[in-house]
Amino acid sequence: MREAVWERFSEETRRRIREILARYPTSRAAALPVLYEAQREFGRMDAAAVQAVARVLGLSRAEVYGLATYYTMFSEEPLGRHVIHLCDNLACSLLGAESLRGHLERRLGIRVGGTTPDGRFTLRTAECLGACGGAPAMLVDDDLHEGLTPERIDEVLERYP
Repeated sequence: MREAVWERFSEETRRRIREILARYPTSRAAALPVLYEAQREFGRMDAAAVQAVARVLGLSRAEVYGLATYYTMFSEEPLGRHVIHLCDNLACSLLGAESLRGHLERRLGIRVGGTTPDGRFTLRTAECLGACGGAPAMLVDDDLHEGLTPERIDEVLERYP
């Protein structure tokens, strides 16, 4: 990999990418975990981040761009420090996800897809978080929160500075 591209990543991210690459049989198989690291590092998957990942993995920019734009967990736009994914699948919807979305939009002062002016939160919906038994649910960063009510959401948000 070209040193100039590799240098775009912090030493900590380079270490994590090396560990990821060591766990997978091919660089292509490691693409999604490396994309997560790049988005964490750069705050988004813009053209420069896509190019850096493509060079690190030895893939074309088109292949990496295709992955980065297909999966909803990656964003070409800057994200907040914390990303909220509110499940809006059937179980969550039946148990009030729509009203919880309204609560989150009012509380944060943004619509789904937006980021708070202070850059603290980005609000998104998710087709399914696999937490139907604890519906309604949301993911904040990598933390799953179930059994949501407006009051519980307010408590959860306070944990994320």
